[in-house]
Amino acid sequence: MNNYEEKVYQEMMEWELKILRNKSMVQRLSKKAQNKINSYIPEKAHTVITEAIKHMVKATLVGSDFTTSKKPSSLYSLEEKEKLVEEKITSYRKTAAIEGAGTGAGGILLGLADFPLLLSIKMKLLFELASIYGYDTKNYEERLFLLHIFQLAFANDDRKREVYYFIKHWEEEKEKLVDVDWRVFQQEYRDYIDLVKLFQMIPGIGAVVGAYANYNLVDQLGETAKNCYRLRIFGE
Repeated sequence: MNNYEEKVYQEMMEWELKILRNKSMVQRLSKKAQNKINSYIPEKAHTVITEAIKHMVKATLVGSDFTTSKKPSSLYSLEEKEKLVEEKITSYRKTAAIEGAGTGAGGILLGLADFPLLLSIKMKLLFELASIYGYDTKNYEERLFLLHIFQLAFANDDRKREVYYFIKHWEEEKEKLVDVDWRVFQQEYRDYIDLVKLFQMIPGIGAVVGAYANYNLVDQLGETAKNCYRLRIFGE
């Protein structure tokens, strides 16, 4: 490995340790509280939300019209690829922040519109990063890999460790993965962002909260994606 590869390999190892470490008491209590709240939501409502998110995500994955710039990525070094990756993450963070500020300033109705808009921004970013790293998102298994990145970024600690295992051993495990557990997918994602999105709907502070939240959510997704692709590259 060259100096850059040694540097990012160490970053990747530190990222792995964060995922694998035991969760704190605060995180355990938080998850317990979220589970309690979810238990009060009628099963019919859970089903409706699950189906809505499932169709929303599948629309971007299975029938996606997302286009990504075609670059001869095999000619780029890892360092050159990751310069492009950082540029994309920076661009999408700004886009998400502007979108969050706009919908946050509009109160409850526009705040609700933020959910599908932000989801679309996140998915588009994942497609772009996959292309830069040299993976063809026309293949369904690569789109399934994107969903696992998404879950890893926004799941609770227990789920993170489970998803991390599949990502780390992707070549061996991908054949076993037919589809995603959409109920778990939507619940984990909602648990992660519900509180901050609630504050985004409050008049007066919604715009600031929306911009800050969206910026950081996209940043977290970008960092997760970057390290997931590093895992695959170093594994190969």
